[in-house]
Amino acid sequence: MNFKKKIFSILSKKEFDNLTWDIFHYQIKNNEIYKNYLKSLDINPFEIKNISKIPFLPISFFKTHRILSTNITDCYDIIFTSSGTDGLRSKHYVQNLSIYIDSIKKGFEFFYGPIEKFKFLGFFPTNRKDSSLIYMIKYLIQKTKKNGSYFVPYTSYKDPHLIPNKKDKNIFIFGLSFSLLDFIEKYNHIKKNEYRNKVIIMETGGMKGRRKEIIREELHNNLKKFFCVKEIHSEYGMTELLSQAYAKKNGIFQCPPWMKIYIRDPEDPFIHVENNKIGGIDIIDLSNYLSCPFISTQDLGKKINDNEFEVLGRMDFSDMRGCNLMTPIF
Repeated sequence: MNFKKKIFSILSKKEFDNLTWDIFHYQIKNNEIYKNYLKSLDINPFEIKNISKIPFLPISFFKTHRILSTNITDCYDIIFTSSGTDGLRSKHYVQNLSIYIDSIKKGFEFFYGPIEKFKFLGFFPTNRKDSSLIYMIKYLIQKTKKNGSYFVPYTSYKDPHLIPNKKDKNIFIFGLSFSLLDFIEKYNHIKKNEYRNKVIIMETGGMKGRRKEIIREELHNNLKKFFCVKEIHSEYGMTELLSQAYAKKNGIFQCPPWMKIYIRDPEDPFIHVENNKIGGIDIIDLSNYLSCPFISTQDLGKKINDNEFEVLGRMDFSDMRGCNLMTPIF
């Protein structure tokens, strides 16, 4: 069944809930890994009556299995691979790349408006073809080349074109934390008002061993001072999912309408806790219906309300996530 059109046209909680049930039943029929996982838990999926009771697949399964909602194991358009540091990397077999493209476009525009109004600059040290984050940035840049968007090689941070001119506006900078810090150190001689009211800074996390880890508040304060902006934006995404959550200020994230966050009890992974309690982050990403949309991550967080959440770090003993070249800074 093709859920694509319905997923990206969700307008209400009722529509989300109804589609979640449809996709859940699609999963237990077509996803052998997920179906066997429920069987191992001795769970009868047809007895589940509450969405929050739907079992979430541990994200580690993406390191050990091909997670596909089909019996044809070679049925995929692309494989996105995490940049994990432990040698065992997550692999997301994406059956329909157009779903990811729609998720990128519609998710970004849900929070920021039309892509075409921006000039995008991507600050990353590599051009990995198997990174979902790099793919996303490339897509945004390709769609806005006429605006002067481009992917900035790490060795070219002294490029004078990186300094805005009078005609530039609506500049959207994506970057890993250490890339952005390297940039502002190399450009600390320019007039700070060159960027005032012209840029949105989106940090995607990650020192990648290049710099000393610092807390998000310190990172954001350094970036705010240099770029003369009131807020630093953040993106929360991962190799294993096709959607992203965005934070426009203070690290408070929101999801697009087809994505939902739950916080599970640290002691009992099958219980979800109330708002403002810290626990593991579980995610429903309906755009993931061709792999698995019900994912139990190794991140710690808390929900503030039904629409907002925070990411607070990593659970103990979990390997550092490198998916999408992104590791949270805390």
